[in-house]
Amino acid sequence: MAKYIFVTGGVVSSLGKGLTSAALGCLLEARGLKVGIQKLDPYINVDPGTMSPYEHGEVYVTDDGAETDLDLGHYERFTNTPLNKLSNFTTGSIYDSVIRKEREGGYLGKTVQVVPHITDAIKACVLKMAEQDLDVVITEIGGTVGDIESLPFLEAIRQFGLEQGRDRVMYMHLTLLPYLRAIGEVKTKPTQHSVGKLREIGILPDVLVYRTEVSVDESVRKKISLFCNIPLDAVFEEKDVDHSIYELPLVLQRQGVDDLVLKRLQISPKKESDLSAWENLVERIITQKCEDVTIGIVGKYIELHDAYKSIYEALDHAGIDSGAKVSLKKIEAEEVERDGAEKFLRDVDAVLVPGGFGSRGIEGMISAAQYARENAIPYFGICLGLQIAVIEFARNKCRMNDANSTEFDKSCQVPVIDLMAEQQDVTDKGGTMRLGAYPCRIKKGTLAFDCYGEEDISERHRHRWELNNKYLEVLEANGMVPSGINPESNLVEIVEVPEHPWYMGVQFHPEFKSKPIKPHGVFNNFVKAALARKRNTKNPNEQSAPSSAVTENGE
Repeated sequence: MAKYIFVTGGVVSSLGKGLTSAALGCLLEARGLKVGIQKLDPYINVDPGTMSPYEHGEVYVTDDGAETDLDLGHYERFTNTPLNKLSNFTTGSIYDSVIRKEREGGYLGKTVQVVPHITDAIKACVLKMAEQDLDVVITEIGGTVGDIESLPFLEAIRQFGLEQGRDRVMYMHLTLLPYLRAIGEVKTKPTQHSVGKLREIGILPDVLVYRTEVSVDESVRKKISLFCNIPLDAVFEEKDVDHSIYELPLVLQRQGVDDLVLKRLQISPKKESDLSAWENLVERIITQKCEDVTIGIVGKYIELHDAYKSIYEALDHAGIDSGAKVSLKKIEAEEVERDGAEKFLRDVDAVLVPGGFGSRGIEGMISAAQYARENAIPYFGICLGLQIAVIEFARNKCRMNDANSTEFDKSCQVPVIDLMAEQQDVTDKGGTMRLGAYPCRIKKGTLAFDCYGEEDISERHRHRWELNNKYLEVLEANGMVPSGINPESNLVEIVEVPEHPWYMGVQFHPEFKSKPIKPHGVFNNFVKAALARKRNTKNPNEQSAPSSAVTENGE
């Protein structure tokens, strides 16, 4: 039977509950346990799929097509746990299921209330997760203790401990120790108040993890232990890491977090801890000499870093793997549209156009794609970025001046990007979306095959519009190759331009499958190309072979 860990947070939001949950999952997997991780979010949206990236950051997509919170990306990057539709629930989805059940007569005319009906539905989400033959389920509770929105979730996990037995359930609480520079001290009072709020609800944390800018001495830990009524050996420090978030599992292991969890839940580890892959990763981050490489990200949501979180992380992974430091030049597409591509891209080593919806900034992205193609700068288009590449190529290489997407111009005369025929009359936009994992067959002898090293792959999608096969013949005649095709629908998944040093667009989101200890092949190859271009630009008379890829992104 599975054991359960609930991770809560207090004082302020964005403390790092997702990273802490992911790192804990990593530690338990290293002991041979099968771990599942999920997040319960307090907002009323049914899922993040319709939320603005400015509000919520990126929408992370699982293989089975769930549109989820970006914290699930941390879970997959730190662990091998398979994520799915049971990995993320919101207040909206919980209430939606309860209301539907009530309308169908499922409560036999009873008054439907937060307790027990909403809390029962929340507990059912956790129990469903455990049905996947897991040893431990880690459930992160979004928001902070004291928020009105979080109360039903906190009440539900209080009940859960009572019903399942305290030997099978433990609570981990993450708080902030603010550092007051004027007096050179950290303050424990916010942590005391946060734990006090939890105790009012009926939850006494088994483990407390405090975030801090500076390490604190033993007297501070003893004070936290005393005033929060938590044993000293269950109080752990999570200081801001010096080099990379991927140090976090090692930081927590050195303090014995995994040992305490196993002891508290009476779990026998299946093997000795092996974090050698993480140790090697961190060693490389800290010690290897890196070459700088600059990648221009031309996007619609540049202002918020989390809007393209997985892309930035995937570039980091490729950099770590190759011994180079990726610096991100974040470029607002509308500014390119206004001032021209050369102003922003003349000093970059590669260009990446990420996904997005809507017409804002599109012409700026098209200008960026054209500049990269005509100046032999490596170009990588992801989802919308593929569509941008196709539109630009059709206009400027195939001389189809009116080429466009029906997403941006419903009456365009040359719809090189369009909805599939069966989607045309669908009024529910969610019904037209390709979501989750789809197969792709790659042509041998192409750049795509070099990146993947195999013919049959699967990648995750989140989009509506497709390359219109009606125009494939003219695109191919002018030098664009459809190097990846969905074998079931014949839809184009990957395009490239062989006459260019490195020019590729993919209809899917490869960033979702990149891990720090297993970087994605396409990102690796892209960053190698950027590094090669930089070397050749420095030494134009030398033909430098592309080295391995890149490290730590800078801002």
